[in-house]
Amino acid sequence: MNFSNDKAIYIQMADRLCDEIIAGTYKDDDRIPSVREYAVMLQVNTNTAVKAYDQLARDGIIYNKRGLGYFVTAGASQEIRKARKQEFMKQTLPELFRQMQLLGISIDDINKAWQQ
Repeated sequence: MNFSNDKAIYIQMADRLCDEIIAGTYKDDDRIPSVREYAVMLQVNTNTAVKAYDQLARDGIIYNKRGLGYFVTAGASQEIRKARKQEFMKQTLPELFRQMQLLGISIDDINKAWQQ
């Protein structure tokens, strides 16, 4: 995984795991890779992976079964989508509209591009 400099690595890792959950790679109550497995897979320090998993557990996306590992919380996919939609509407969309206005791009232009 290529990490960007705009966010902490553990947040990017958590986002990636959320992407995998909403894509259906991991479903409700599925076991996800262990902290060590995920750290090795993404070539990061184990402590960084621990921070990502801790964040996801605090957010209610995953839960820990002592001795068995981490699992996807039931309904996590819907919660991730809901949170990301809110973030998109509050952050991404206003910037997109601003850029469209600056560049003279209309909704019709967007519809045409969408159809292609």
